Amino acid sequence: MSKKKEINSALWKRLQPLLPVVKPAPQGGRPRLDNELALNGILFVLRTGIAWEDLPQELGFGSGMTCWRRLREWQAAGVWHQLHLMLLAELRGAGRLDFSRASIDGASGAQPPGGPHTGPNPTDRGKLGSKRHVVTDRAGIPLVFCVTGANRHDSVVFEELIDDLPAVRGLPGRPKRWPKRLHADKGYDFHRCRDHLKRRGIQDRIARRGIERNDRLGRHRWVVERTHAWLAAFGKLRVRFERSIQTHLALLSLACSVICVRSLPQFC
Repeated sequence: MSKKKEINSALWKRLQPLLPVVKPAPQGGRPRLDNELALNGILFVLRTGIAWEDLPQELGFGSGMTCWRRLREWQAAGVWHQLHLMLLAELRGAGRLDFSRASIDGASGAQPPGGPHTGPNPTDRGKLGSKRHVVTDRAGIPLVFCVTGANRHDSVVFEELIDDLPAVRGLPGRPKRWPKRLHADKGYDFHRCRDHLKRRGIQDRIARRGIERNDRLGRHRWVVERTHAWLAAFGKLRVRFERSIQTHLALLSLACSVICVRSLPQFC
């Protein structure tokens, strides 16, 4: 079995208990596509970046639009977020989640169709785009993310993103939520950002404008840049094709879960 199929199977094993129960329609009709096949179809589209309607029928994953509807259905039920949290807890239990340092950064990407959470990208001749903001652990495991327009400054969502850090279980005792230190570049060099970390007992390692070189903290901060590269390696995330923000967030959650699975001991 290929590693890709093993990861698909590992995701399905963890996803299955989280899925809402759907009762058969009383009037009968066409049988509902098997959930595991739908997951495999969603993963194929996520990895390749093809249009949903172009999902090859010979793969046996059903129609692309059926997979798209299943993705949105599970997003509305909170399934993708629960899957991500479950995998973070599993990583912590396996000693693969390191809260001694965390990193935060944003990365912009193009988004042709328009829609919410987009804006003119100042680094790409004002073309419409979105920005993905991510906080990772010391090894680059994505802990939390959000999406804004490409014209929004990184620091705008700083407090919200920090406060959205999940309380991760996986070990006896209290869940772990706050990292010991947080690394960030000069884009976050504001008193309010430093004060926000201080109130939560997190040591700031934010580069100072006009004092420190922006690459001085690179030996710790590079991991979040690598995580953005991991996410951009998914064809459906390289460019934001989804107009619906909820569909885009669902794909991001699933991509984060794939990264988590790859970091489990049996897949390393």
